[in-house]
Order: sequence, then structure tokens, then C-alpha cells
Amino acid sequence: QVRLVESGGGSVQAAGSLRLSCVSSGYSIRNCVGWFRQAPGKERERVASLTGYGDTYYADSVKGRFTISKADGKNTFYLQMNSLKPEETGMYYCGGTGSWACGNFSYGGQGTQVTVAA
Repeated sequence: QVRLVESGGGSVQAAGSLRLSCVSSGYSIRNCVGWFRQAPGKERERVASLTGYGDTYYADSVKGRFTISKADGKNTFYLQMNSLKPEETGMYYCGGTGSWACGNFSYGGQGTQVTVAA
């Protein structure tokens, strides 16, 4: 059974940083992993992903500020978020596709709240 558990959310001032973690059980993080966010009243969007081949994707709005990485030995992957903006407040979710390619994200966690104060 796949279980993904996010942590690391919290409240931060604008321009601050947070590092989100996603601990995986039953899911190999050698597969594609990704991070999504959902702001209040908006659709969920993919923020970053990392294929099993090592290719990364970042939403245009976070390029240069967010970094996705993983620690295979810990079954954990991360999202380092720098220079956070108030409009990036929302629930952040980690996910996986079950394959090396990042297509349909079939697996996901319960989310962690990020609040960025102006």
C-alpha cells in the first residue's frame, strides 16, 4: 500500500523560505515524484516534478526559487521554497505516478498547509 506523508509546512513572512518533505512508504521514489499546490478557490497545479531519468519540471511562477530533490536512502523527497510570496499560500501535496515518467499522478498525500504573510 502506497503512503505519502508531507511535512514542513507552516507560516512564514514574504521572502522567507520553507522546505517541505514527503516521506514515502510502499512507493519507490526512483519513480517520478512531484509537488502540487492548491490555493483557496483555485485549481490544484503542479509546482515541480522530477522524473526517474532525472529531468525536472517547474511551473514558470516558481522557476529559480523552488527546487525539488530526493534522498533515495531515506525514501524522502523535498521541495525547497525560497523567496515565498503571499499568493503562494495554500495546501501543498506530494505525489507520484508509479513510473519513471511523470504522467498521471495516481498517488498523493494529504497535504501540508503553507501560509505566506505579506
